Amino acid sequence: MSLRFATLDRPSIRRLRPGGKITEHGITAERLADGDLRYSVNVMVDGKRIHRVVGKTSDGVTRTQCEDFVEKVRTEARTDRLSLPKGRKLALTFGAAADNYIKRLEEGAGKNIAIKRRQLRMYLKPFFGAMRLDAIASYTVDRYKKKRIDAGAANATINRELATLSHLFSMAVD
Repeated sequence: MSLRFATLDRPSIRRLRPGGKITEHGITAERLADGDLRYSVNVMVDGKRIHRVVGKTSDGVTRTQCEDFVEKVRTEARTDRLSLPKGRKLALTFGAAADNYIKRLEEGAGKNIAIKRRQLRMYLKPFFGAMRLDAIASYTVDRYKKKRIDAGAANATINRELATLSHLFSMAVD
């Protein structure tokens, strides 16, 4: 369903003077000093601010293309949010992966199982527990490191915990 525009319509856009702006539904039309019109988008999608300059009318950009851009961003957010599995697979959480990791170490010839179990139980699972494995990014790991440093852990201790995390990821890929 297309949006209804009351203020960002053709007659209003034509009447814009240089430096003037009209904003409606997150789409802004701004008349530049050279007489060209610049379209930009400023919307919230899934709690994130999307602010982009779509282009100028001299490049062939229209309000319709801005509407299409907003709809595309919202559609992509919906598909990411839903993240429907193919078949009957479910996304693996860190907590479940940690349990599988310890089980595989015990079945095989795993080393330092008691230490890894303690690191996972006391530090890694409380922080990463409910997160999906594919959602853990380097930024998240950096936040974990900062939290552990603030808690007074030594750098060597944090590095050992990160080694366990890295090994868990490697085994999860296998």
